Amino acid sequence: MATMIIYLMHEYHMEAAAAASIIFTWQALANILPMFGAYVSDSYLGRFRTIVLASFSCVMGTAMVWLTTMLPGLRPPACELTSSCQSATLPQLAMLFSAFLLISLGSAGIRPCAIAFGADQFTIQNPSKREKTLQAYFNAYYASVGIALIVAFTVIVYIVDRHGWKVGFGVPVGLTALSASLLLLASPLYIKVDSKSNILLGFAQVIVAAIRNRNLDLSKESLVVLRYHYEKSSLNMMVPSDKLRFFNKACLVKNPEEELGIDGVAKNPWRLCTVEQVEDLKSIIRVLPLWSSGFMLGLTMNQTFSVLQAETMDRHIGPNFELPAASISVFIFITLSLWSSCYDPFIFPLIVRITKNPTGLSLKQRMGIGLLLSILATAVATAVEIVRRRTAIKEGFPAIMSMSAMWLVPQNGLVGLAEAFNVIGQVEFFYDQLPKSMHSFAMALWTLGFGVANMTGIVLVKMIDGITGGDGRVSWLTSDLNKGHYEYYYLILTLMGVANFFYFLVCCWAYGNDADEGKKKTRTAKGEGGEENIP
Repeated sequence: MATMIIYLMHEYHMEAAAAASIIFTWQALANILPMFGAYVSDSYLGRFRTIVLASFSCVMGTAMVWLTTMLPGLRPPACELTSSCQSATLPQLAMLFSAFLLISLGSAGIRPCAIAFGADQFTIQNPSKREKTLQAYFNAYYASVGIALIVAFTVIVYIVDRHGWKVGFGVPVGLTALSASLLLLASPLYIKVDSKSNILLGFAQVIVAAIRNRNLDLSKESLVVLRYHYEKSSLNMMVPSDKLRFFNKACLVKNPEEELGIDGVAKNPWRLCTVEQVEDLKSIIRVLPLWSSGFMLGLTMNQTFSVLQAETMDRHIGPNFELPAASISVFIFITLSLWSSCYDPFIFPLIVRITKNPTGLSLKQRMGIGLLLSILATAVATAVEIVRRRTAIKEGFPAIMSMSAMWLVPQNGLVGLAEAFNVIGQVEFFYDQLPKSMHSFAMALWTLGFGVANMTGIVLVKMIDGITGGDGRVSWLTSDLNKGHYEYYYLILTLMGVANFFYFLVCCWAYGNDADEGKKKTRTAKGEGGEENIP
């Protein structure tokens, strides 16, 4: 995506704001659709089949993008071939956007399922060992993702810069095809978890059953004569948590003879649900506020405009090497990879010694530190853009100024560190708090958050561009960065980040310290007929 904004501006003759909006929309699709992929995976296809189908969707999408470079009729003619720069036609845009959609559909299946599919391969039963193993796995996963992105932002961008769009966009086609082929070849080696029942249908049943039973009394005196309804296969009988108690009415058995069959299963699941269904819905509702606090980080992590800034700056590293503008974001992933790789062997033991806590930082603490680092990143970006613009004015608006593009490294490094803290913390938090049958769904939550952030970015960019560029004025986000005011855009992000951090603190307070009330109140004896008396 780093090179795509340059591709849209140079080959499709788009303005910076329009190109950025398309990139934001594409990223939004790539982040929102994984929720659909997770639903299909957890409810119907299973993770492995979903990943396979998604992989081939990615192959088709990247191949179509590559075709736009190979066939001149699929993009506007070069400006020097005509008297003026022609805009892309509707069929040309349809081809490009169809490619983006296929890549997004591929992302919808791979992003929520790949990490959960990897976690499925661990069969460790000991809870403490499993927790440590999964923490190491998540860090290793994101370190590998960071390394892959480093290659994309250096090697692939370098190929594009030196050999053009045809070769540069052809390489990802070959790599995605190779990846899909290797996945199929290794199929017999994997542990494949079957899909469960329709999760969303179960949530709807809980809501409807709770509403239908809204007149039930949940006082201690009334509960003496009532019983909870459990899944027939349940071994651990958990008492429903006191949080969101209204939904507990959905799993109370009032009349066993009328409501339960001879096999102990509810005759009407829209009137009586299981405790497990109720707690699954509660777990989703409880994490939503904390999940929403991550929207701002997703907005901060999008460094599209830093690529445009780098295009106007001196990108030489030494006398003979010039860093491609699109590679400036590689420092995000270098930081992410280094931190993720070093966390378990070096950083975690140090944190344990400092905090005197054997578990180190809690997941919520890591998420909060990530948000603070993202605020610092946009504040640094504001300061750097002020210096960059003043330098451009002082030097007479040259195409390439003397100021080094390395000034952009600190803000990108801080974004990478913020992602290492907040995103990995979010993923572990959702994986821990949501039931195993919803692990793909849990992985999709954070990508959905970034999708919401992308949509917010589209609205924010269009709003700023429309308000500041009205009545013949020069927009803050004009294609000529030296005439715009991108520092104001970064300042707005900083202020929004500060407000979001206080919102995060409120969400942490509302969530409470008890990670999961229901897990602590369990029983090992299974009641007859899938139900148990309430003490």
